[in-house]
Amino acid sequence: MVGVICFLWFGCVAARLYYLQVIQYVDLLARAQRQQQRTIEVAPQRGAIYDRQMNPLAMSLSVESVYAVPSELAEPKRVATSLAPVLGLDANDLFGRFQGQRSFCWVKRKVTAGEPARVRDLDLKGIYFQHEPKRFYPKGNLAAQAVGYVGLDDQGLGGIEYALDDEIKGKPGRVLLASDARHRTFHSTEWPGIPGKNVVLTLDEKIQYIAEKALSEAVANSHAASGVAIVQNPSTGEILALANEPTFDPNDFSASSAAARLDRAVGWVYEPGSTFKLISMSAAFEENLTNPQEVINCQNGSIVVAGHTIHDHRPFGDLSVTEVMARSSDVGAIKLGLRLGEDRLHRYIRSFGFGAKTGVDLPGEERGLLKPPSRWSGISVGEISMGQEIGVTPLQMVTAFSAVANGGILFEPRIVHDVFLGAQHVALPPASGRRVISERTAEMMRQILAAVVDYGTGKPAQLAGYTSAGKTGTAQKIDGSGTYSKSHYVASFIGFAPATRPAVTILVVIDSPVGAYYGTDVAAPVFRSIAEQTLGYLTVPQDNPSRWPQVVTSPPARAPSQKRGDFTGFLPPDRGLPGAATSPVQSASYSRGGSSGGLALDRPPEGGVASSIVVLGDGPLVTVPDFSGWAARRVAEECERLGLDLNVTGTGLAVGQNPVAGMKVPSGTRVWVRMAR
Repeated sequence: MVGVICFLWFGCVAARLYYLQVIQYVDLLARAQRQQQRTIEVAPQRGAIYDRQMNPLAMSLSVESVYAVPSELAEPKRVATSLAPVLGLDANDLFGRFQGQRSFCWVKRKVTAGEPARVRDLDLKGIYFQHEPKRFYPKGNLAAQAVGYVGLDDQGLGGIEYALDDEIKGKPGRVLLASDARHRTFHSTEWPGIPGKNVVLTLDEKIQYIAEKALSEAVANSHAASGVAIVQNPSTGEILALANEPTFDPNDFSASSAAARLDRAVGWVYEPGSTFKLISMSAAFEENLTNPQEVINCQNGSIVVAGHTIHDHRPFGDLSVTEVMARSSDVGAIKLGLRLGEDRLHRYIRSFGFGAKTGVDLPGEERGLLKPPSRWSGISVGEISMGQEIGVTPLQMVTAFSAVANGGILFEPRIVHDVFLGAQHVALPPASGRRVISERTAEMMRQILAAVVDYGTGKPAQLAGYTSAGKTGTAQKIDGSGTYSKSHYVASFIGFAPATRPAVTILVVIDSPVGAYYGTDVAAPVFRSIAEQTLGYLTVPQDNPSRWPQVVTSPPARAPSQKRGDFTGFLPPDRGLPGAATSPVQSASYSRGGSSGGLALDRPPEGGVASSIVVLGDGPLVTVPDFSGWAARRVAEECERLGLDLNVTGTGLAVGQNPVAGMKVPSGTRVWVRMAR
């Protein structure tokens, strides 16, 4: 009986062991691993984002995150109460997380400096630290919409961070931790992740700053709702600057509004107004329907199209085609559009890229609004010819003007210059373009757009030392009733410089300015500011030195009725000198109010600043310091102390200045300082 009982007992044990070791092996092993092991995902090193000069715009830094093993917490409620005030958390929420997990839960990820030390001082059992990368944007809000931002898990949420997230984010690593019955870790296995690729943008940090500063000041001064500025290389399609206002700090993007994070360059659709006359006039030239010298009767500023009367902003009589553009006559543009007809006008609009996405590597791009001719009304051909009844994006417009600037080739806009990991560079395809108009048409349009700046609506876009060409635009916005508003406008200016050999194309669009609302008054001066500084920074040779503002070094006696800027030979207060003189000047004159005067000028030093040309202020006299060898910051601080208006070109240390050192000038005088390495 004992033998039988033992046999049966061993049989039961064997059967039970077989059941546990064989039948339930997979399930029990999984349960054991869940109890004894935990896996922590380690975020990979996200690739950096640079500008074209390899200045970092986005990078990842290693910071600490706090996590807990709830099963090791002796008193979860007390731990939650102790941790919450140190980390700025809610104690009840933290306690709830402790109760919902046993092996792992995050307490706070990517803590700020100082918080890890305070947590360690609490000496809490079951609280641990893990290093994680945190995204950092060293330039703050510079190019924020273009660069983008990331979420808590380093996932791209906007801009290039989102568009190229798969390349930038890399592949995460993992750490496997094994613990005993007392939850003490006795072994760990780590699988390293793959770092993300680095991205080099076509943006230039300095040009971006120039554009953002000029745009921000214009939006603030005009009390506008928003604005956008784009600087593009017309020969390649590369975007050198892309500025938005309002903007935000990607280091703390959650504190900003959705409107501030919107990239208006690609996501804002607006009616372009008169800047769109570039398309209808180019098409008329290409189809040999007119020439720049043809005289068009603008019918005293009104025309009837399909029973609707359209008025010019002022009455015009006979104007040449060049003057139609220079004076921005809607009637003249409509007559050219009527010659083209619906089908041909639509074909050229599509050829210039409107109604389709440009293909730039930025998320949220809109294609614009362009109806097929079958859906046009009788007035559509006239409305579209002058820039209404069509929706465009700023990037589409600047790309179209670049096509005229470069001789008729429409390049696909580019913002990504290079993608690489270590020494492995991804070869990007060369700039692709297609011809949309002939070189002859492009040359005629360049001359006409230059006339717009010379004597037309674009006079405020005249540059110091350079020729320029472009077009103003003022478009009524659609209000809530579906009709054109009488108080809300979109003011714009799009142009390129130098007009003879364009180096940059610049777009400025201001939404809903208050007070002055014409593109001539609001947007053209912003173009001038951006263009003068950008061309100086790029060391583009001046092609029109005679446009330098010339002022004698000592002011003549003022007549009682004269105001600042009214003297013969004096520059109006809102104009400035070029950053550096690249051509010798023997004599020049500047006229204002019908009077003129000859001024003998010294030859400027090679690559320096003209030494006897100065724009004088009207404050108390101060002595100009010798800035030689000074850094830009020191120069700026000294000029601010003395009340001098500083303009700096180049980088490095001061090597030239105007006025010369030791000269006594009134405070408010404009001082030009050239820096070099």
